Amino acid sequence: MFHRFLSIIRRQRTSPRCQNWCLARSSASAAEAHSVTLPAQAQVVICGGGIMGTSVAYHLSRMGWKDIVLLEQGRLAAGSTRFCAGILSTARHLTIEQKMADYSNKLYEQLEQETGIQTGYIRTGSVFLAQTQDRLISLKRINSRLNVIGIPSEIISPKKVAELHPFLNVHDLVGAMHVPEDAVVSSADVALALASAASQNGVQIYDRTSVLHVMVKKGQVTGVETDKGQIECQYFVNCAGQWAYELGLSNEEPVSIPLHACEHFYLLTRPLETPLQNNTPTIVDPDGRIYIRNWQGGILSGGFEKNPKPIFTEGKNQLEIQNLQEDWDHFEPLLSSLLRRMPELEMLEILKLVNCPETFTPDMRCIMGESPVVRGYFVLAGMNSAGLSFGGGAGKYLAEWIVHGYPSENVWELDLKRFGALQSSRTFLRHRVMEVMPLIYDLKVPRWDFQTGRQLRTSPLYDRLDAQGARWMEKHGFERPKYFVPPDKDLLALEQSKTFYKPDWFDIVESEVKCCKEAVCVIDMSSFTKFEITSTGDQALEVLQFLFSNDLDVPVGHIVHTGMLNEAGGYENDCSIARLSKRSFFMISPTDQQVHCWAWLRKHMPEDSSLVLEDVTWKYTALNLIGPRAVDVLSELSYAPMTPDHFPTLFCKEMSVGYANGIRVMSMTHTGEPGFMLYIPIEGMDFMGQDALLQQKQNGVYRRFTLFILEDHDTDLDLWPWWGEPIYRNGQYVGQTTSSAYSYTLERHVCLGFVHNFSEDTGEEQVVTADFVNRGEYEIDIAGCRFQAKAKLYPVASFFTHKRRKDDVELSDLHGK
Repeated sequence: MFHRFLSIIRRQRTSPRCQNWCLARSSASAAEAHSVTLPAQAQVVICGGGIMGTSVAYHLSRMGWKDIVLLEQGRLAAGSTRFCAGILSTARHLTIEQKMADYSNKLYEQLEQETGIQTGYIRTGSVFLAQTQDRLISLKRINSRLNVIGIPSEIISPKKVAELHPFLNVHDLVGAMHVPEDAVVSSADVALALASAASQNGVQIYDRTSVLHVMVKKGQVTGVETDKGQIECQYFVNCAGQWAYELGLSNEEPVSIPLHACEHFYLLTRPLETPLQNNTPTIVDPDGRIYIRNWQGGILSGGFEKNPKPIFTEGKNQLEIQNLQEDWDHFEPLLSSLLRRMPELEMLEILKLVNCPETFTPDMRCIMGESPVVRGYFVLAGMNSAGLSFGGGAGKYLAEWIVHGYPSENVWELDLKRFGALQSSRTFLRHRVMEVMPLIYDLKVPRWDFQTGRQLRTSPLYDRLDAQGARWMEKHGFERPKYFVPPDKDLLALEQSKTFYKPDWFDIVESEVKCCKEAVCVIDMSSFTKFEITSTGDQALEVLQFLFSNDLDVPVGHIVHTGMLNEAGGYENDCSIARLSKRSFFMISPTDQQVHCWAWLRKHMPEDSSLVLEDVTWKYTALNLIGPRAVDVLSELSYAPMTPDHFPTLFCKEMSVGYANGIRVMSMTHTGEPGFMLYIPIEGMDFMGQDALLQQKQNGVYRRFTLFILEDHDTDLDLWPWWGEPIYRNGQYVGQTTSSAYSYTLERHVCLGFVHNFSEDTGEEQVVTADFVNRGEYEIDIAGCRFQAKAKLYPVASFFTHKRRKDDVELSDLHGK
């Protein structure tokens, strides 16, 4: 292994000119810092003097805005920017991220000439390694998109990899991708160069100045309070890095900023015996979970481990980020991977193991845009360890957003409003970030889903659908069924299947589609966003006529499909609007548009007490009834003709369906198939214990009442279960039965009991989820003899239905013979 000689090194890469500028502009001594007088007013205040804050300041000033103040609580570029590995990579999965990185690359290359500050920019190129065919396919997909937007890239052989980097072990590779124009750079010096250029354009920069509070009045930013005084402003930009979360929560009107920090490790070595050349390409080995770059003739290497360490869970703050505690045991898997890739490093001397904080978001994409609750409050944070690559492009797009009201590219995939408040809880973020960080290097195939932070929002039908074999995906925190697993399919194999080819669930979905096309089916679409807009006069119609492109002055009961456009004629939202009465409208939008659509409507609606906008997403269960038999089913349930003559297309009517009254039935679907949408009011009233139940729904329960069917129990010969029998899940004790009875319909013994989730390490009780119950293998212990049991949560009736269906099949087979 490495000779672990650890010595602290301190490098100052900034030129004397840059150091002098910092002293002049930023009050380097503590005494000077306390004597600083801040301006009383500014158009924009930017919080954060790292690469993001300085990039926003630079681009705003380039666009002609001069009345800008940038505040940094420590020294400029002394936060996470200082610890950046300095790799600028354009190979990203999202096109918008590729464009941001490409712009950053071009910007950083010319910054030194523009400002005279050395940034350490060297065009080295990057090589992305593939140890498996699936990884190579993933790289080929990225390569195609890079070529389309004009970034040179090619797929190369292992032999070519060895030619580009002489010290690499390539025996286990199947190929690689070479991006020749990628670069390395000193991120701190880039930030200082951006700050210097912004200062020359009139931006006022103050370090050692902390933002304590953002002042808000009637949902609009009015100023900031700092430790050195107040500044009135129209716009506030939160680029506070690790502490953007805390700064968001400290406002009078809370701004949800869903990000969390994890420790990030990399090591620095002394020069190799044959030093690496400055233009030696950067290596990214995602299957080995590491990256490697040249650093002063030696190497800098880090990665993204499978078991990350969350930090700052109690809001701990520092003026400047310091190197965190070393943890060689935690870094060891990455170190081993590095030695396998570069065996010649075995005896190389290590200078330092760097452990620094890095922020991650719930979906591995950065956060930018305006807050949905406070106008003028913009955010640029949560870079998922790609801040250097995105800094230039992200700063440019956010500056355009502030100046013009929208950026020059479609950045919806990065917009802050893609998240809701549920994704900002500390518990959710702590769990999700531990999944997100390893995923940065994991192979991402189409239709993969996050595993943590699930069941945040569920339909009233969730348990019923789950019991019928539904497999779930998450959209905007809402659980939605993907498909239903038939009884004869291997659930575990389906969920572990990862491929870029025909998926294992293809045949399942095909059979479901045939049912929809040839008969009738019901799809739960309760997750769709639903708003009601009402007024006492004609205000509702007048506002909606202005905000939507199609004519909404239609007869009561008619539905209009329309777009909600911005000033540039681009789509902000796609929706359907039903006119419930002359002064009341019902609006239906995609699930992930809930926050964005609400913010857009509120932003453009007048402050009129007679005009009411209400989010009623939770008030209705939405069922999509489609297929050629949909008319027959609804006619039978409603005792009313549902033919086009009686119920024309794009029509809405409140009616009774079965035993339920007040159902909003619409002759439209969201699938393109003929059918109806049924919006069913979720009845509810306050009752004793309601708050406790809501708390349980949010936090989970620690025991789950479960039904068990004994599989291998002989009723005539074996001891019977009665009550109090131990329940085992995967060989571990999880609870006891509370009662038992013989089911003549199922011809099996049925037991009821509570299932617990005891920690294997501490024995403490943990939350019991539906997945925990459904995915276990169970046994019931009757007097020391264990019998296999099948666990079911809900509903009992489904067993009877299933058995009748099975009997019908067997009977039909018998008749066929």
